[in-house]
Amino acid sequence: MIIAEKKKQENIAEYLLYMWQIEDMIRANRFDIAAIRRTVISHYNQPEDTKDKIARWYEALIEKMHKEGVEEKGHLQEHTDILVMLTDLHLRLLDTPQEILYRSAYHKILPCIVQLRAKSGGKTIPELETCFTALYGYLMLKMQQKDVSAETEEAVKQVATYLSILSEKYENNLSNRG
Repeated sequence: MIIAEKKKQENIAEYLLYMWQIEDMIRANRFDIAAIRRTVISHYNQPEDTKDKIARWYEALIEKMHKEGVEEKGHLQEHTDILVMLTDLHLRLLDTPQEILYRSAYHKILPCIVQLRAKSGGKTIPELETCFTALYGYLMLKMQQKDVSAETEEAVKQVATYLSILSEKYENNLSNRG
């Protein structure tokens, strides 16, 4: 919860990836708050009242996941909505002549997106979702200490750079609205 709030304010792409990891962690603990307290919350160096607040945050996520039917796979609607907002921003940036750096970064990763989509088994996955899925998959492989090819490392680096630029544009867009 504390990390999620900070990431949401500072980098929307990192926030989204973090929340996907939280969803998977909840699934891995079989939606059992006692298990989450044992395996996750107990390791936080926080006062008990903060740990209780974190536990309530996890309980709320568990309830939402049940309500939205994403117990086995998928993401909470609020996370899907962020992806939709980012996609909308992405399309607007591509249509903005002044966004040379953004368009350049996008065109640089476009071959990676095409390759990743080809590996998806014929599923038509939106471009940004493809980027996030690839980055999330890479992070999971690294957490499991599995080998990753140099080609994949380079592709992930490019995707991460691109998503970083998009996140910055998102934050600037929010600042300009406020």
